[in-house]
Amino acid sequence: MDQESRSELLKRLADESFAFDGTASDPERNCWLVVHRHIHGVLPSEYDIREIDEALYLEVLEERRALSAG
Repeated sequence: MDQESRSELLKRLADESFAFDGTASDPERNCWLVVHRHIHGVLPSEYDIREIDEALYLEVLEERRALSAG
């Protein structure tokens, strides 16, 4: 199985973040949700305090903003 490149991962996660716009159109929140799911395998519960990779989160957020800009 081919390993996903960093740029492919960022694009995939950014694309996935748009799926949460139906519940809240908040790019920061939605990127955090997909990064949490990517790292931990599940969406966070209400009181989930597990950490995520902040650098990955910021890169996904930047990618999402680039996709939104067109």
